[in-house]
Amino acid sequence: MTENSKTVFIGKKPAMSYVLAIITSLSAGDNKEITLKARGRAITTAVDVAEIARSRFLKDLKISKIAIGTEEMPPREGEKNSRMVSTMEITLQKP
Repeated sequence: MTENSKTVFIGKKPAMSYVLAIITSLSAGDNKEITLKARGRAITTAVDVAEIARSRFLKDLKISKIAIGTEEMPPREGEKNSRMVSTMEITLQKP
């Protein structure tokens, strides 16, 4: 991660909490790029957050990069096998 980019990890909070984090980060300082990172079920929230931020609040915000992948997670307590979890990174850029 470079010093000019900022990362927001998407989890179980409401989508508007993350939208507020994006707006705050992009409006404060010289930061013109922000990356949303999500795993598993939070991917749908990440997509919603990106679209809400773009369509309602920051009309000039562009999606510059989308990366998808899979991570191997260690087994949960009582399980033998590790599991694979989908991941997504959405990079938003302000001109």
